[in-house]
Amino acid sequence: MENKSKPKYKLILDAAVEVIAENGYHHSQVSKIAKKAGVADGTIYLYFKNKEDILVSLFEEKMGQFVSKIKDEIEQIDEADQKLYKLIEMHFQQLSEDPDLAIVTQLELRQSNKRLRLKINEVLKGYLTLMDDILHEGMKDGTFQDQLNVKLVRQVLFGTLDEVVTNWVMKEQRYNLVKQAKEVHYLIYNGLRKHN
Repeated sequence: MENKSKPKYKLILDAAVEVIAENGYHHSQVSKIAKKAGVADGTIYLYFKNKEDILVSLFEEKMGQFVSKIKDEIEQIDEADQKLYKLIEMHFQQLSEDPDLAIVTQLELRQSNKRLRLKINEVLKGYLTLMDDILHEGMKDGTFQDQLNVKLVRQVLFGTLDEVVTNWVMKEQRYNLVKQAKEVHYLIYNGLRKHN
C-alpha cells in the first residue's frame, strides 16, 4: 500500500464518503468510487486492499481528524463541565458540516460485518478515552460526583450523542444539530454534577 499522505489517497476517501452516502455501502462498487475520485479502478488497489479497507481507512482518517480537533479545543479549557460541553458541541458541529460523512458513520457503518465493526471499535477507542479523561477530571476536581461508573457514564454519553445525530440524519438533516448541544449538555451535566 502506498503512502497515506499522497493526494490521491485523500481524494479516494472523500469520493468514498460521497458514493457510500448516496448509494449505501453494499451498492458502492469500487468502480463507482474510482469514477467519483477521477482515478482508474486499478489506482484504488495501490492504496487499499478492497472496499472494506476503504471504509475502515475512511473511518480511521476522519475519526482521527475529529478526535484531534476536539482534543486541541479541549486543551484550551480548564473546567471539566466546559470540556464536556465543547466535546458535545464539536461532535455535532463536525458531523453537521459534513452531512455525507454523518450518513456514512450513523447508518452505513452499522450495517457492516462483525470483523469490520471490531476494527471500527478499535478506531473509536481514542474518542472514548477522551470522554473518560473528562469524566475522571470532573470527578477529581469535585465538578462531577466522585462515585461515577465511568465506563457506564461514557456509554450513556456516547450513546446520547450518537442517537441525537442518527435522528438528525433520519430526519434528513432538516434542523440545526449544533443548537441541540446546550440542551444535551444540560441533561448530561445535571446527571453528573456533584450536588452539595
